[in-house]
Amino acid sequence: MAISLGSKKTTGMKATASVAMSNYIEAGSIVAGAGGLSLWTKYLNLNDFSVGLLGALSANALGAAVGALIGGHLCDKYGRKFIYTYDLIIYMIGMLLIVCLFNFPMLLTGYIVVGLAVGAGVPASWTYIAEEAPADQRAKHTGMAQLAWSMGPVIALLLSVALAPLGLLGSRLIFAHLLVIAFITWYIRQGLSESKVWKEEKALQQNASKQKQTASRQSLSEFFKHKANRRSLLVLLGIYMFWNLTAGAMGFFMPYIYETVGGISTDHANLLQAGLWVFTVLSSYFVFMKLGDKKNRRTLFAVSAVMGIVSWLMLTYMDMSMPVLLSFMLLWGIAAGFGAQAFYGLWAGELFPTRFRARAQGIMFFVARLGVAIWSLIMPTLITNLGFATAGTLMIAFLVLSAIIGIVFAPNTQGKTLAQIEREQYGEETTEKETAGTRLSGRTVNS
Repeated sequence: MAISLGSKKTTGMKATASVAMSNYIEAGSIVAGAGGLSLWTKYLNLNDFSVGLLGALSANALGAAVGALIGGHLCDKYGRKFIYTYDLIIYMIGMLLIVCLFNFPMLLTGYIVVGLAVGAGVPASWTYIAEEAPADQRAKHTGMAQLAWSMGPVIALLLSVALAPLGLLGSRLIFAHLLVIAFITWYIRQGLSESKVWKEEKALQQNASKQKQTASRQSLSEFFKHKANRRSLLVLLGIYMFWNLTAGAMGFFMPYIYETVGGISTDHANLLQAGLWVFTVLSSYFVFMKLGDKKNRRTLFAVSAVMGIVSWLMLTYMDMSMPVLLSFMLLWGIAAGFGAQAFYGLWAGELFPTRFRARAQGIMFFVARLGVAIWSLIMPTLITNLGFATAGTLMIAFLVLSAIIGIVFAPNTQGKTLAQIEREQYGEETTEKETAGTRLSGRTVNS
């Protein structure tokens, strides 16, 4: 049953911004969870296993992975608005548990619930934005999600520095601010309309089902049967998963690396990371949103990939002096704003048919976050036993793989409608489906 708070509609860039806030909330949750971990560990007397469990089941790893898998399925079956009606209610329940916690079960449950909720919202946000954005402004609209993703850590890290004197109360307040943001976002989202593309696809399926007396096919076996789906899945996973093995580990461990390897204070580490994210915010807006619909996307991706690799070469093989750390902050921060994640979010919304669009993203997000969870379990031990240079070399290898896949296989979708892209992906099969749609409903699927 849908929840309604009146007839006011949320449209245009306001709708895009409200949907993109899934990314702010997820990224903010990851950073808030990492920043407060030492305080919760001391307060609750947690052992290594408990700390590892929190990390593995949080919004940074398996919690979000499973949420994306479930949310992608529900999003394709019941609609994009269905997710936005309920996901942040679940998120707020989990966040309330964390804000008010007084024992480990409450903390663990809160982390799991928050992870599931943010995971469900991320594929829905990229899907909705891609379907509602004009064909010649899709990067601009998708960039709002990247912008929101970057803002989450900036605010959370700056709050961590400002509220550090308050100790545990400060950490509770950081989580509380996410609770407030989630409520405001949920309220605004109640004015969203359902995706027009999804409604038309659903109507087409229902009409075909009535005529043939069969249920519409949306099973995973149907999805994987198509070569175009398998190819797109592998390319996008290659771009995003390998990049995210580095970026995901950075989200949780970078302050730890700054402190233990670079020898700087906690406050300086948080400020350095906040500065990095500020540059990501700026490049998300001024490069990806401004140029992503106008300039060659393969070139933009390549520039970002090279910048990211150079930044990690410096960090890994040079002494972590302040000039090196500041150069890393600048290079990686700018590169991340218009790099693998931004283009992954854009291409993932373009390359799959409407009936599978969110589910495909859920599958990819699940695999990518599962990879981060495994790598996060290995990385601290690797640094302790073999040194940071070994871990850094592996990070560079991940970035090189992502760069090669993206540069070689970047799709040419710029300025095209989703219907045009689907015709190119599926060829004659899509043409026949649209012809059938014209006979059944008097119109073709329209992007």
